[in-house]
Amino acid sequence: MSENMRHDLRRGMSRNRIALTGVALVAALGLAGCGGGGGSYGGGSDTPAAADTATVKVSDSPLGDILVDGGGRTLYLFTADGENTNSMKCDTACLKLWPPVEGKPKAGSGADASLIGTTKGGAPQATYAGHPLYYYAKDKAPGDLKGQGIDGIWYVLNAKGTAMKQAAPSTDSDGDSGYGY
Repeated sequence: MSENMRHDLRRGMSRNRIALTGVALVAALGLAGCGGGGGSYGGGSDTPAAADTATVKVSDSPLGDILVDGGGRTLYLFTADGENTNSMKCDTACLKLWPPVEGKPKAGSGADASLIGTTKGGAPQATYAGHPLYYYAKDKAPGDLKGQGIDGIWYVLNAKGTAMKQAAPSTDSDGDSGYGY
């Protein structure tokens, strides 16, 4: 093999290593951007606190007793969902705004364990009295009720698993609605 051919071969191998390193770097950054699952909302100062999907319990609110997760985050139902079935046709933006409660939680204080289940098929989504459960991403703190009544299809649930359709408290002077603990 001539010296020129060896030089070209080394240069080609070097380019391939650089290209491979670049591809690996892009792939690693892409995976890092996906983040972990498990019902958390990721980071950032204006994102909600991480969800505690391990428990569904009942908590007092201005609407009466409602279902919340183990950390006090308000849980919602989507009125068009079928029993134990997530019927929501949701794109990425929608899922970011209305993330499902994943897995099968245990019953906490005031919740009826016999009403807790999961959706049929696909990744299990927590249900209560047959209603798939969701969070509302704009609820920033435990007890917020900002998703209540949106579009006449999103509501909090009571301990019996019934949609509570009364209006949420009005917003306060700094634009936040809901209540805190």
